[in-house]
Amino acid sequence: MKSIFAKNAPAAIGPYSHAVVVNNMVYTSGQIPLTIDGEVIGDDVAEQTKQVLENLSAVLEESGSNLNSVVKTMIFISDMNDFPIINEVYGEYFNAHLPARSCVEVSRLPKDVKVEIEAVALKVK
Repeated sequence: MKSIFAKNAPAAIGPYSHAVVVNNMVYTSGQIPLTIDGEVIGDDVAEQTKQVLENLSAVLEESGSNLNSVVKTMIFISDMNDFPIINEVYGEYFNAHLPARSCVEVSRLPKDVKVEIEAVALKVK
């Protein structure tokens, strides 16, 4: 088992790693829309979703994986009315390869962001 701390993703905001690699599987922590400097990016849900997926991609790359190797994603959103916009941006990142997915509305997310995404992926490198 190996803990991953991605240099191209914002630092964790608590006592956890960006991801853990076990055998040939990568389990990421939830990624929220923080810039590399740790600031929440905007208030627009599309912009936030894009930043989350960029952060997720950086964590996967550091872990020896990538978005094309994702087996399952879990999406947490603060307002289900934002789902169509989140889904549209998500589809820009996952279009040819469609992993299994869950999406749930939650009452609140860290730093009051609108979206958080975590993933399970195969290690390919």
